[in-house]
Formats: sequence, structure tokens, C-alpha cells
Amino acid sequence: MNSGDQQDIVILGGGAAGWIAAALLAKKTNPRQTRITLVESEEIGIIGVGEATVPILTQLNTLLGIDEFDFIRRTQGTFKLGIEFCDWGVAGNRHFHAFSDYGHPVEGVQTQHYWLRMRQSGDDRPIDDYSFAYAVAKNNNFTPSDPQKSRYHHAYHFDAALYARYLRDVATELGVERIEGKMTHVDLDGETGNIAAIHLANGVRVPGDLFLDCTGFASALLGKALDTPFVDWSRWLLCNSAMAVPSKRTGEPTPFTRSAAHAGGWRWTIPLQHRSGNGMVYSSDFWSDDAARDALLGSLDGEALAEPRLFRFTSGHREQFWNRNCVGIGFASNFLEPLESTGLQLIVMGVLKLLRFFPQRTIDPVLRDEYNRISTSEIERIRDFIIAHYYLSRRPEPLWAACREIEIPDSLRHKLDVWTASGQIALGEAESYMEPSWLAILLGNCVIPARYDVSADRYPLEQIRTGMELRREEIMRSAQEVTSHQDFIDRHCKAPQTAPADRVA
Repeated sequence: MNSGDQQDIVILGGGAAGWIAAALLAKKTNPRQTRITLVESEEIGIIGVGEATVPILTQLNTLLGIDEFDFIRRTQGTFKLGIEFCDWGVAGNRHFHAFSDYGHPVEGVQTQHYWLRMRQSGDDRPIDDYSFAYAVAKNNNFTPSDPQKSRYHHAYHFDAALYARYLRDVATELGVERIEGKMTHVDLDGETGNIAAIHLANGVRVPGDLFLDCTGFASALLGKALDTPFVDWSRWLLCNSAMAVPSKRTGEPTPFTRSAAHAGGWRWTIPLQHRSGNGMVYSSDFWSDDAARDALLGSLDGEALAEPRLFRFTSGHREQFWNRNCVGIGFASNFLEPLESTGLQLIVMGVLKLLRFFPQRTIDPVLRDEYNRISTSEIERIRDFIIAHYYLSRRPEPLWAACREIEIPDSLRHKLDVWTASGQIALGEAESYMEPSWLAILLGNCVIPARYDVSADRYPLEQIRTGMELRREEIMRSAQEVTSHQDFIDRHCKAPQTAPADRVA
């Protein structure tokens, strides 16, 4: 570390990763002890055509003191209560991964065990009927959940480029210095191998004590400068391509993301205030780019506003998320395909962990190792959750058949074995997706366990049926009282109609 009063933290790369990191570090560290500089090039630009998120983004807003309605207005955003899965498992299947549970336990027994007992007796009502978030979402309604009742959480959809710009304003107001420039090369310390400084094309040299690599897939510092190996997960996650295109919005925006499976992979629909974001995720080993493009354009609800953009990717992560004095944030250190909107989640988690293990004057290898251990464990658990979506499918097409034939990780095999034997979710360390999320995917794909909690047999079946029906009716009644998603936006956070209708992030 330098001998002055301040540590110099240098963030290379803007976009969501860079500006989330800059804003959080500026908000949570002492400005007398840290000086934060972000280097970005307008020439490089960012990846983004509209983002779907998970509830950790509401926590980020709270940490940064962001006014939610102002944030939604300025990012052309909408609200999100979960993900609707169409045609996953088998064609015609529809299930919902909600940001909520399935209701409170009764005498310590979770809802799914009563549901499983009813199902064994011939009741085929879907588990989604007991999700309050789903009941609200399917009616296209939305209002934030009453904090006293906390029946569901919410997240957002927003324009990725507008979001990065919004966070840039937040971060610079907190004292972050922005430098415009494109990096050309790096100085490494001859003794430690640490990054000493980065050089820009305009001749500027930017020295630092701690560097954050937010350069996306380029991984200019963590991957290239420090030669940190990449752990390839493509043997488990076969999709390696995405094609994205914005379209004119038709109808009112849904308070959920839609994920629809098809022969070659799946496509997303993300409703924003000014347009829709659409994308196709597929494996180039099973589907051509032309086939993906035709399927994507053929599935749009409204007119395409640009030519589809193609992205290639490999799911996996750098062997070390924090190597020497460099921490990779976002795609610079990891990438998981966008199925469960994990991109921004992993960015926020990465920065929050860095704050927990933040170096003071010297980088303690113990803390760096613990950061890497937890980061690896977290992303492996998320990886398992995403693999399960594919592995459980019974679709007949070649891609889906190949997904069923993979040798899944032992950690996922253990989870599935315990589930099928007992109806219990065997959660491990550093889980990001808790029991309700696993239930949504397992039961949504009709993976029914052999048994349920023995305590669910304590009451007569008719008594359980009556209680569950009362719960379902109360959910439906309460959900109908929630205002419509569009009305809520119109009243509280409607974006000004200044952005061109065909604006592309």
C-alpha cells in the first residue's frame, strides 16, 4: 500500500459492474482513508439491452439511499415479482419462480408437505396456487409488499445503459473520480507481481493499491494481466450463445420476466416502460445462428427496433476471484448464462463480500483466500440451480436430450437424491437460492418426491384440504385487491416520454 493517508482504489471499466462497485465502496468506506477512481472508455461501451434482476437490487438501492421511484423513472424500469417459465420440462408446461414462499408453516410443517399429501390423494392443484407473489403477478398487478406482512419481495427490469448512467451520477456525487480513457498496458511490481498502475492511450498513468477489474468478458486485469486461469463449466451448461433485440412494447408491462423454452434453448422477454427486451439463448452446437435469429424475430410481440446482436459466452469463473491486488467483479471474474437473472446479483454479492474482507494497508492472504472460498462456493450453488432447469427437462429435442445425459456435479446429485427420497431441500453452505426457489423449479417440472414429512399425516386429509383451500382463497382475494402494475407505475414512477422510442441500450 502507499505510504500516504489514503488507499488508492482503481476500478477499470464502467457499466453496471464498475458503477455498482464504485457507488458501494464510496458509500461504505471512509473517504479519508480511501480514494476511488473509475476509468472507463465511451469507445468500448457496455453489454446490455434491458436487464432483469433479483431482489438483492432492492437491498442495493437501500444501501445507497436511492429513491426507488426516481430510479425506476430514470431507467425506464418496471417491477418484477418472479419469472414465468413456459414450455420448460415439456411443451405446454407453465410454472412460476416467485420471489416469495408458499405460505407460513403449520406447526412447523412447510406447505409443500401438505400439498404433497393432497397430491398423493389425487388433488392436482399446482403448487403455484399457494404463492401470493404469483397470484399478484398473473393478474398483472403490483404494489410493494407490506413490510409488516412481507408476503413477497420484488426486483426490477430496467434499461442497462440508463442504469449504468444513473449509478454513475450516484457514485460521482459520493466522491468517485471518473477518468475517460482506454487502457493500453499494465505495470506489474517486480517483487510482488501486484498491479502497480495502468496506462491509458492518452498517456495518463493511473497508479493504485487495490484494482477492481470490471472490464467484462475481456477480463483485462484479472484474466490477461495476471493470467488467472478460467474454470470452464460448459460441460454442464451447454448453451454458449445469446442473441438480443429490443422491440416495440405491446400491451401493459407484466410484473415478471418470461422465459420460454424451445427446441434450441430458451428465449427471454423483459418488459420496460419504453420497449421490450428480447433474447434467445442457445447452443451453437445444436442450433445455427440463422435459426436462432429467425426464431427470435418470429417470436416478437412488437416490431423489432434494431438488428439482433450476437454474444458468445462460456459459463464458468476465474480460478481466483481475487488474485494478488486485483478483484474481478462481474463478467471479468465469472459468467453464468442469464436464465435466472444472476448477472447483477453476482456483481452486488462480489462487492458486498469485498467490503466484508476489505484490505487495510496490506492485503491479508487469509482474507483474500476466504473471499475466494466463499465466492467459489456461492457460484457453484447457483450453477447447480441453473443446471437443474435443463437436467430435469423431458423435452425430446437434441439439446435437451444432451442436457439429460450430462454427469451432473455431486452437489446437485446430492440435492436431487435427498429431494426425491424425502421431499426435503438439502441446502448447503453459501446458498443464494433457498427452499422456495428449489420447490418452484422441482415441482414446476413435476419432479415429485417419493414421500413427504411424516408430520403432515397428523391431521385428517379433509381437514388439510379445508385449510389449504381457505389459504388459496385468501391469497386470491388479497391479490385481486392489489392495484395494476401499469397503474402503479403511472401514479408513482412513470418515465418522461423523452427517450426516442427506438433507443437501444
